[in-house]
Amino acid sequence: MLQEEKKEKFRQLIENKFQIYNSLFMSLPYDKMTNIGMLLPFLYEESKTGYEAEKSPEDIVEAFFSKHTDLKTEEQKTELLFKIIQYIERQVVLYDSIEDAAFPQLHGDSEAGTVLQLHERAMQEHQLEATRKKLKDFGVKVVFTAHPTQFYPNSVQRILHDLRKAIMTDSVTEIDMLLQQLGKTPFVNKEKPTPLDEAMSIIFYLRYVYYDTIGELYKKIKNSFSTPNFTPSPQLIQMGFWPGGDRDGNPFVTAEITQQVAHELQLSILKSYYAHLKNIRRRLSFRGVSEILDDLSNVLYDAIFREEKYISADQILTQIKSAKKILIEQHNGLFKNLLEDFEDRVKIFGTHFAMLDIRQDSRVHQEIIDEIIYKKSNLNIKTVSDQEKLDWLLKTDVILNPGDFEGITKDTLQNIYNVKHIQKKNGERGMSRYIISNSESIKDVLNVFALFKLCGYAENEINMDIVPLFETMEGLDLAQKVMKDLYELPVYSSHLDRRKRVQTIMLGFSDGTKDGGYLKANWEIYETKEQLTKVSDGFDIKVIFFDGRGGPPARGGGKTHDFYASQGKTIANHQIELTIQGQTITSVFGNKDQAKYNFEQLLTAGIENDIFKNYKKDLTEKERKLIEELAEISFKKYSDLKAHPRFVSYLQEMSTLEFYGQTNIGSRPTKRGAGKELRFEDLRAIPFVGSWSQLKQNVPGFFGFGFALQELKNKGRFEEVKELYKGSDFFKTLVLNSMMSMNKSYFPLTSYMTKNEKFGPFWNILFEEYTLSKNLMLELTGFKTLMEEEPLSRLSVKIREKIVLPLLSIQQYALIKIQKGEGNRSTYEKLVMRSLFGNINASRNSA
Repeated sequence: MLQEEKKEKFRQLIENKFQIYNSLFMSLPYDKMTNIGMLLPFLYEESKTGYEAEKSPEDIVEAFFSKHTDLKTEEQKTELLFKIIQYIERQVVLYDSIEDAAFPQLHGDSEAGTVLQLHERAMQEHQLEATRKKLKDFGVKVVFTAHPTQFYPNSVQRILHDLRKAIMTDSVTEIDMLLQQLGKTPFVNKEKPTPLDEAMSIIFYLRYVYYDTIGELYKKIKNSFSTPNFTPSPQLIQMGFWPGGDRDGNPFVTAEITQQVAHELQLSILKSYYAHLKNIRRRLSFRGVSEILDDLSNVLYDAIFREEKYISADQILTQIKSAKKILIEQHNGLFKNLLEDFEDRVKIFGTHFAMLDIRQDSRVHQEIIDEIIYKKSNLNIKTVSDQEKLDWLLKTDVILNPGDFEGITKDTLQNIYNVKHIQKKNGERGMSRYIISNSESIKDVLNVFALFKLCGYAENEINMDIVPLFETMEGLDLAQKVMKDLYELPVYSSHLDRRKRVQTIMLGFSDGTKDGGYLKANWEIYETKEQLTKVSDGFDIKVIFFDGRGGPPARGGGKTHDFYASQGKTIANHQIELTIQGQTITSVFGNKDQAKYNFEQLLTAGIENDIFKNYKKDLTEKERKLIEELAEISFKKYSDLKAHPRFVSYLQEMSTLEFYGQTNIGSRPTKRGAGKELRFEDLRAIPFVGSWSQLKQNVPGFFGFGFALQELKNKGRFEEVKELYKGSDFFKTLVLNSMMSMNKSYFPLTSYMTKNEKFGPFWNILFEEYTLSKNLMLELTGFKTLMEEEPLSRLSVKIREKIVLPLLSIQQYALIKIQKGEGNRSTYEKLVMRSLFGNINASRNSA
């Protein structure tokens, strides 16, 4: 579809429908919200013209009150602002639903990155056999995390789901009823969700979106590429799961919670099988077949509702196989495709649905190990070296009882004891890896290996992949040496033998960018992957990279398909594995059409990378040196910003940073560590990146990039950078992702800060770098506007920004009142927190 055609379709399917259905809001019976729809355009216009005239949010909101209302008291004014926020929140839901409903009509099967397009290209270039071979040695794994950037409660998510369906059929009556329901449904959790609540929220998507999406996509791949001698692996597309298993800095995740979540995952897949089988039995009513399927249905029912009953994936497959044999031999194989589809689902999802990971910080493990050594060994904990600790851990015969300890040590040991039980119920795939955050040394991995032994596991019973997560600049620098030392260690090498010589290594884009800046972090991770590929190949180890990515470019998000498609032959490409956090789950994988499309994009990116020649993927030595030079210059600029005495205090006093932890949106704290003082290194990536996003400054997505380009331009070398942009897909993707960050920035919102005595000079530093980065990237790409090659995304951002501009004005107005110490502080704090929700949901990939 041509760009102009797509823009016209967007106008018809999204812009026009939004205008029509948005008008329904005007007459809805919302409590105390009469006339909000009439007042809102005035606040938008005051904001738009006000910022163009360099007015402050305070002046803009006060002008709105004086010109368009007769409100006098602070209480009346703040009550109106709360109602406007509620109204805009619901507008965002409506727009999300309209955009989601239009998705299938804007993204066809023949587009680049789809399975159909992959098959056609493979045929044209005589690469079908090579593609089949790659399908044997490849997979995509999307890991859903519990990160608190999805602010819709479950009740609202279900309305979204139904509203999208109604919009697809243009059922005005049903849309009207659902909008009424939306008006009466609270958007805010009364209490913080527990880790179990978060898990259940995402399990909803597993059952009602991904069970069918992944099953249907696998069938599509199978139909496209299967031959009598080849069937794609059912594990081609897998799901991972962090809610309830990720205890990194979240004191509310316990061994008991992990067990509960594992149980809920198992129940959910059995319920999906039971419902699926019910439909199959309507067709397979033949003698001999129906009896087997009836029996299977009863066994599944018992396993769901009677705790002492259990069924394994192998048992389900055995009964399907028996039914299929009779179906073929006695009933001409009628409806065999239905049974085979069900069989494939069981092979894909097992009895686990998604693979539940355990994650903990290496520093917490070290504290646990030190306590164990202090209590159970003869070593002097004050003088013992790290090597002596490891020697004792790997040689001791001590078996620990969790009951002998308290707190985090007791819970960690109990959790490791529980792994065997979870693997028995959910299958080994149900829990098969332990991730170690902040890994920087060999002991971080060996400590976890030793904890399993201390819990009574023989070495051949440790059916777990131990996964180091390198996420700081220091950790990335040390990664190659750490892995080389591990591979050379006989005890770990033997463990890898039992794990089929496969090692998963996780790399953290979020903390990497927070630590090193956008360009440096991305280049550092690219180089680290190359080094780890080389060292792993040297030990005959198949390395799988697991990318910890968030929604926006500043957390490794953005144009994900292009990123993976741009990686050259120097990086191992056995599997694409990445995290998807709350907000991106609903905006990118939130319904069947979107999920199928985006799973396909990931799958084809990895396959195309190996099969089709593209000389723009492999960096030349000259290109590498130039990217390295740009990365180092930008790192210096970003490091100077981090070292600025106003850096942390600017975020604390001028942004929404302090309010993330006060909202009931996620179960975990916004910073690591329990100290009162906020240190940069303890700051979590989500509130860090999210706070810049709320300010509409998006600093982590571009800062230092423009400065680096300017440095080379000053030396008369800008043509070299232009050649790099034209010649390297990797560098081009970095530039386009950074432009996405800048396109979602709006500095006029905060230009009033230039007059702030304390933070004015700091704001100017940010704005100057934004202006420089924007101008030089436009010059580099030859674009007239940011995101010029992505008209649909640009149009979507434009409409969303228009919807939330009044919300941003209200948020900044409230922050100014808090900073000045004027009025009812508690009310203004609540205004800031409420406006967080709509802003995040509207931007869809801001944290």
